[in-house]
Amino acid sequence: MLTGCGRHRQKVSTIAAISVAPGRRRLGLCWKTDPKGYIDAEAVVSFLRGLLRHLKGRVIVVWDGGSNHKGPAIRALLGRYPRLTLEHLPGYAPDLNPVEMIWGHLKHGRMANFVPEDVLHLERVVRENLRGVRGNPGLIRSLWNGSDLPFPNRNLTI
Repeated sequence: MLTGCGRHRQKVSTIAAISVAPGRRRLGLCWKTDPKGYIDAEAVVSFLRGLLRHLKGRVIVVWDGGSNHKGPAIRALLGRYPRLTLEHLPGYAPDLNPVEMIWGHLKHGRMANFVPEDVLHLERVVRENLRGVRGNPGLIRSLWNGSDLPFPNRNLTI
């Protein structure tokens, strides 16, 4: 007999970004996990601030139109950091979002049959897997190529 906990389910909320250094064409992966909450607009702002500390020069973020990508906190961040530009993907277009390829790789590949002991175990394994992806720029490039978003060309000026 399996027992459940009703409608409540534990999960690990995760946000991630693939960075592309235009000059050297180097790929990177940044992420943040939260086993206790949701990635709301404030968490997105915190994540973007971290990206801005990590990345030099102009930063262009291409993302979907999620509700946590809008609102006063996001507008305030844009006002404070003029080197940050946001570009929105069309309505529902996960095929244009290379980060969705990473989620698919983890959920349906690396962690397909994984059964965590608890939410902290799940977070630990998610983070280990994300570190593995981050350490493999060739994999990041392959996953990017699995999306329909063209890889930036060498003539990109930012």
